[in-house]
Amino acid sequence: MTVPVSRVRLQSRTPGGGARAQRNRCYSWESLNDQQLLNLRFCDLGLEIRGTELESAISRLYGELEMRGISFRPHCWLAQEWFSPDGIPGIAIPFYLAHRRLMGIERHFMREVEGGNRNWLMRILRHEAGHAIDSAYRLRRRSRWREVFGPASLPYPDTYRPRPGSRRFVQHLGAWYAQAHPTEDFAETFAVWLKPRSAWRREYLGWPAYAKLEFIDSLAAQIGRTRPAVRDRGTIEELTQESLTLREHYERRLARARVRRRSGADELLLKLFTAAPRNRARLKAASVLRDMRQSLRVQTVRSGAFSEYLVYQVLRLMIERCESLNLYVRGSRRELRPNLLWAIGRLAESYEERQLPRVSL
Repeated sequence: MTVPVSRVRLQSRTPGGGARAQRNRCYSWESLNDQQLLNLRFCDLGLEIRGTELESAISRLYGELEMRGISFRPHCWLAQEWFSPDGIPGIAIPFYLAHRRLMGIERHFMREVEGGNRNWLMRILRHEAGHAIDSAYRLRRRSRWREVFGPASLPYPDTYRPRPGSRRFVQHLGAWYAQAHPTEDFAETFAVWLKPRSAWRREYLGWPAYAKLEFIDSLAAQIGRTRPAVRDRGTIEELTQESLTLREHYERRLARARVRRRSGADELLLKLFTAAPRNRARLKAASVLRDMRQSLRVQTVRSGAFSEYLVYQVLRLMIERCESLNLYVRGSRRELRPNLLWAIGRLAESYEERQLPRVSL
């Protein structure tokens, strides 16, 4: 997502580069219990990107940009959440991804860790890189950009009502996020294009979204080795400048989350699977769904009630949410299958365009 520029601090170095990684770094607060840790201020955590898995992920992102012929490298810093500020070509990464202990606290309070595994982390980084490259080259000011994606000046909504059947938008982060706003449409399309070995020419052939991908392909060739118009290395709401405590942070986030009604998909999946398995030998729900996806899709489509495209998108959503919520299978596959077919039917009905609820941003 993008945010307007507010508090800006110049960054003295680029995270992820330079010094040797210190992957075994210890922090004094690691010995604290959770309640004591929650009383610490963000600025007292002493977190860095250097020496963490984030450093490797950012290096992979830079490698992907190089493979696509783009010399621009967005700088990264730690903040309270994911965002890329308007006008600053960089990426803010949530603090909890810099330490396993903090990821556990994030999951405890929010039930998921956004970017908590390698694939999810890279998907979000590619998306935010799209926002950063938009700012770096002021792409949204170009008339052709506006023709393809729409005016970026449109008000950014608090919610949006997606259309699952629309093929004018790519599918990347889930919840049909490209439909939220023209800037999100661009970032999602850029992320699909950037992914290594992306099969977008085959997967999106015949879709109106194909023209957007072709536009980005030609745009990358134009700007690839050129110097960005905006080279600001400033940061917004960097963690080292935040005096908020972790407890205050989660109180605010939980208050916002209570306003948002949990999605119907999450409600159904939490009935079918468990977030607290009796032992870790239990199978991951996302893995089981991937294994059963083809047969579930064929059986559901054969009923004649739903289109193959809609069923495909519902199954994709279910897998993503199972992964995000870290769900596990309870019981046997034989017992699970009829329940999954029922859930697919329920979600397909609710995700028909006339019934689809609004999605919070």
